[in-house]
Amino acid sequence: QLQLVESGGGLVQPGGSLRLSCVASGFTLDYYAIGWFRQAPGKEREGVSCISSSGGSTNYAHSAKGRFTISRNNAKKTVYLQMNSLKPEDTAVYYCAGARDYSDYASLTYEYIYWGQGTQVTVSS
Repeated sequence: QLQLVESGGGLVQPGGSLRLSCVASGFTLDYYAIGWFRQAPGKEREGVSCISSSGGSTNYAHSAKGRFTISRNNAKKTVYLQMNSLKPEDTAVYYCAGARDYSDYASLTYEYIYWGQGTQVTVSS
């Protein structure tokens, strides 16, 4: 089964940047779309961004457009989420998740069945 491990979270000031990484093991990453999700205290989990199996298709939530960039390196079995211009409302635990991708299309509505343990992102002055 696909195993995912996130890293790169931390404390950053408003306006700052972080790059999250999601490293896969177990199965080849080539067949999976990867999504980034987040959950803030007291709120439901929400999709942030996703990328198709080849990297040719990406999708972003409205809150992430223009500030976040998702990318992947299948040879390194790693997916990245570059987050710029961070805001306090971006504070959350960020999770990466994998879904079998049959059409090389990025969608946050796929059935994401493999999940990492999460990494905390805190945006505060």
